[in-house]
Amino acid sequence: MASRARETALQQVWAGVDIGKAHHHAVVIDSEGRRLLSRRVANDEADLLELIAEVCALAGEVIWAIDVRTGGATLLVTLLFSDGQKVFYLSGHMVNRAADGYRGEGKTDARDAAVIADQARMRRDLRPVLDEDGLITELRMLVAHRQDLVTDRTRAINRLRDQLLNVCPAIERALDLAHKGPLILLTGANTPAAIRGLTPEKLTSWLRENGVRKGAADLADRVIRAAQSQTAVLPGEHMAARLTAELAKHVLRLTEQIEHTDALIEDRFARHELAEVITSMPGIGTLLGAEFLAATGGNMTAFASADHLAGYAGLAPRPHDSGRISGNRHRPRRYNRDLNRVFYTSALISVRYNPESRTYYDRKRAEGKLHTQAVLALARRRVNVLWALIRDRRCYELTPPTTKAA
Repeated sequence: MASRARETALQQVWAGVDIGKAHHHAVVIDSEGRRLLSRRVANDEADLLELIAEVCALAGEVIWAIDVRTGGATLLVTLLFSDGQKVFYLSGHMVNRAADGYRGEGKTDARDAAVIADQARMRRDLRPVLDEDGLITELRMLVAHRQDLVTDRTRAINRLRDQLLNVCPAIERALDLAHKGPLILLTGANTPAAIRGLTPEKLTSWLRENGVRKGAADLADRVIRAAQSQTAVLPGEHMAARLTAELAKHVLRLTEQIEHTDALIEDRFARHELAEVITSMPGIGTLLGAEFLAATGGNMTAFASADHLAGYAGLAPRPHDSGRISGNRHRPRRYNRDLNRVFYTSALISVRYNPESRTYYDRKRAEGKLHTQAVLALARRRVNVLWALIRDRRCYELTPPTTKAA
């Protein structure tokens, strides 16, 4: 019996956890896929510590796998790292696809946890969850928060344009609501009658007093001419004007929040050891650099090669051949959208400002590639460059032009 207990204590087991907000479900299996433990646990520190101790008592080595890395999983992941455990990640999409290969069609937390554990036992391509420092965690939070603010601001601007159409279509066409000046204008004067009652000089003075310095006179002249083109009063104009003023103030508040968040991102990003290396790449500034760190964790040890990083970014097309069809390549379905956006956006910017990128882009266009295809090809090439720069801890240097011998 003692010998059998020692063998059990030395074996490796796999623990799959289906993450929830208030509760998780954990299933532990052995090398044969037999269930050793299956139970629901509250998302509280004491209960999770008890679960970790119970699972670790089953074997000398435990491989943990989860289907969510942030949010409700943060406490569990932190406790696992504190105990020195290995943690791997399967996306919800991977779990759902894998579940089709198991017996039964029902869906329960216990079944999902068992699928997660079994996939961790069989697969060797799962991404490890890395123990990140607080700086990366803060950057990830700030980047996600900024994306939410930008989305809210875009939605509010679209609603504002819709309200302006109920007041005066000419004014809506005349104003660029992506800038602060027109927004400030709409908080005080937003109907044709109110604007027509102002002289260009008086409106310009009011705009300058309220913080519009650049282009105040041009804005005043443009909006007055738009207001003079309409004398009809539209149905519900006064309520639409009131909502327009409120929406304009809301957009201004969101803009201030975005600017404040940008300052926080810039401060945190500048503290990272790779900040100078990343921003040395043409087309990558503070925001895109912060998004890169948030998507990758800033740790290239998680990527065995530049090809691995490109695959994670969705820039390494996968073959889709069948029968006589060959050479058919498609973008993979599973990739990090945020990281893909970083490389694609930076490639677009570098085409405009970096001679080497422009030369490569023009060459791809000359080969017959469409604009999007040429930018994607450039983005793929830039993955190799950035991966090498981070590996070697050196900054990008523009290759000097070669001169032909006389």
